[in-house]
Amino acid sequence: MTFSKAPEAPTPPWHSVIPADELALYNSIGFGSQSQKPGKAALLVIDVQYRSVSSQPLPIQEAIKEYPTSCGEHGWNAVPHIRALIEAFRAAGLPVMFPHVAPKKAYDGGRWADKAPAVMTIPLRGYDFVEEVAPVEGDILLPKQHPSAFFGTPLVSYLVDNGISTVFVTGTTTSGCVRATVVDATSLGFRVVVPMEAVFDRSQTSHAVNLFDMNSKYADVMPVSEALELLRQADADPKASQGT
Repeated sequence: MTFSKAPEAPTPPWHSVIPADELALYNSIGFGSQSQKPGKAALLVIDVQYRSVSSQPLPIQEAIKEYPTSCGEHGWNAVPHIRALIEAFRAAGLPVMFPHVAPKKAYDGGRWADKAPAVMTIPLRGYDFVEEVAPVEGDILLPKQHPSAFFGTPLVSYLVDNGISTVFVTGTTTSGCVRATVVDATSLGFRVVVPMEAVFDRSQTSHAVNLFDMNSKYADVMPVSEALELLRQADADPKASQGT
């Protein structure tokens, strides 16, 4: 089995944002421990649509002129990492699932549109999947209307049916749909892995802080290279195929 290789592991982005004394405090409490129990895994690719990155790699200040919901270059920087994970999961015969923003009708705005009215202005083409990481036959599509991939979707049923105990969460935004999905996943008893170069946000400060918070409390945040190695371990473990 061939797995795509990721670039050399980066330093966690929160190290340049969270003060050293606060990092030390969290370490002293024991926050941020990793469970080291891979189990059978599924990959979630959240909202990697052109509305989230724009139709071509552009600085975010330019990208938002096309789609006000775009994260610009931050999204495009994540695309190769997401693709590496997708290829690895497909090669391992593990589920790849695409929770995605469903095209919005006038009655779909809800409280999100109250906070950010521009979300209702995205043309239909903006909801297309980014070609480099688009779903293929056999992948599972999960249209959603709210931040969490679990809210109002059959995601739990698909995970249970496939004997999944661990979800790898990629996509956007780190502070929004990714975090909401991570919190719901851990609340439902799933182990959560967040490959840090494979999630993105329009605010790099918010991105870093939310990675720190998720790693401290809800998920194992790690470089893509480590996530791929964890997947190899799970694939090599006969118990993993049984969801244990």
